[in-house]
Amino acid sequence: MEFNTLSLSLTTIIIIITVGLSIAGFSNQKVIDDLIFYPPAVSKRNQWYRFITCGFIHADIAHLAFNMYAFYMFGGAVEVAFKELFQENGKLLYIVLYISALVVCLLPTYFKNRDNYYYRSLGASGAVAAVVFTYIMLDPMQGIGIIFIPGIYIPAFAFAVIYLGVSAYLDKRGGGGINHSAHFWGSVYGLVFVIIAVYTLTKYPLLQNFVQQVKFWFSSKFGG
Repeated sequence: MEFNTLSLSLTTIIIIITVGLSIAGFSNQKVIDDLIFYPPAVSKRNQWYRFITCGFIHADIAHLAFNMYAFYMFGGAVEVAFKELFQENGKLLYIVLYISALVVCLLPTYFKNRDNYYYRSLGASGAVAAVVFTYIMLDPMQGIGIIFIPGIYIPAFAFAVIYLGVSAYLDKRGGGGINHSAHFWGSVYGLVFVIIAVYTLTKYPLLQNFVQQVKFWFSSKFGG
């Protein structure tokens, strides 16, 4: 039976590639060394591709599973929304969002650690955050569950505020071996990307709808 990749969504294809390379890296350190984000390799050897390739490898199964689960949950909806908003350009813009987010989310990390021979980073978290925040911009009232608190959901826009605040705090505090800077800037980039893309390429009143929905929520909860 012939396997037709054209029938797969872009989200699924990205997940398959990411899972394949990540699993390969679990048992082959050379795969990790060749693809990981290593700032001196960029600044000294011009290996700019590492901005992108590091997003397709992960530290362990838990790291991989969490990122791909989040990407699966939100990526499909964003991909469909992009097709509706941008028509024939939807798939291209979706890929551009994901790949460019891998780069942009790491720029602050790169400038901070370009000569740090002890620093390395890997994982799709920054790009996944960009996709999640694109989704939030498109559907700010959708309920998002609070991790480790089953059955508790808050509006997506509220989750965004909390996530950005926590990511900024953890990045400033440092430690923990997690690149919170990539999470923060990936999230911000997702918001900026979708706002600019929708404003320049469509007539859809994205910002107006977002503000109206948030205002209505506050009015319904607190009056006024």
